[in-house]
Amino acid sequence: MARGFKHVLNSSDLQPGDLQLEAEGVSLAFGGVQALADVSLDVRQSEIRAIIGPNGAGKTSFLNCVSGLYHPQHGRIRYFNGDEHEVTSLRPHQIARLGIARSFQNIELFKHMTVLDNLMLGRHVHLKANVFTGGLFWGRAQREEVAHRHFIEDVIDLLEIEAIRKQPVGTLSYGLQKRVELGRALALQPSLLVLDEPMAGMNMEEKEDIARFILDINEEHGVTIIIIEHDMGVVMDISDRIAVLDFGSKIADGTPGEIQRDEAVIRAYLGSVAREG
Repeated sequence: MARGFKHVLNSSDLQPGDLQLEAEGVSLAFGGVQALADVSLDVRQSEIRAIIGPNGAGKTSFLNCVSGLYHPQHGRIRYFNGDEHEVTSLRPHQIARLGIARSFQNIELFKHMTVLDNLMLGRHVHLKANVFTGGLFWGRAQREEVAHRHFIEDVIDLLEIEAIRKQPVGTLSYGLQKRVELGRALALQPSLLVLDEPMAGMNMEEKEDIARFILDINEEHGVTIIIIEHDMGVVMDISDRIAVLDFGSKIADGTPGEIQRDEAVIRAYLGSVAREG
C-alpha cells in the first residue's frame, strides 16, 4: 500500500481464489414483502465482488444477512477463514470477530468524537484487557493501547486523513466522513470488507479517491471486498465479478463484460447505458 502499511490487514489463511463466503438459497421476508428469494452466490478470496440492481432489489438486505443484522428465514451463509463457520444466525459482533467488517450506506459515526477516537472504536473486537486493567491503563492494557494506536496511525496514513485526525467527525465534509467510515471498517483488520454504497453522494474527485483506496486495500493486501455501488462506471472498472439482483432474486452473475451483455440485466437495470457502453 501507499506509504508502506506496517501491519497485516488480511489475516486469513486462504489463498487467492479460495472460497471465502457462500450463500445458499437465502430467503428473507418482512411480513408479506419478500426482500430476498432463494439467493445463492459465492465470494472468492482476494476478489472484488459487486452486487448491483435497482432500488429495492434486496442488495442491502443481503449485506445485512452477511453481517448479522438480519437473519434469513431460509438458506444458510458460510464463511471460510481457514476454518468453516456457519454465520447465518450469528450476531454482528460475533461475525466481526471472524474477520468481516462492514460500512453503511448512511454514515454511522459518532459525530461528536474525533476521527482518531472513531477509528479506535473499530479496534474493539481485538481488545483483550479486562475492565480493571483497562481502567488503570497499566501493564498489558497500556501495551495493548499502544499497539492499537500504531495500527490506527497506519490506517490514517493509508486513507490520507492525517490533517483531520483530531477533528470532530461532525465538522467534516460528507466525503471525508465516508472516508473515515471506511477507515473504521479497516480498523477491524478484516479479511472480508463489506461496503454498502461507499461512493454515494460524492463528487467525481471523491469517488476517484475512494476507488483508489479500495483497489489498494484489495490488490496490496488481498482483502476480499463485497461492494454495492450505483455508479456503473466504477463497478465495471474495479469489479472481478458482479451479481445482479432484481425484486429479491438473482437474475445474473458473471464478469463485468458478461453482465454488460446480459439481456435480462439490460432490461431490468442497465438499459440504454449498457448498449451505449
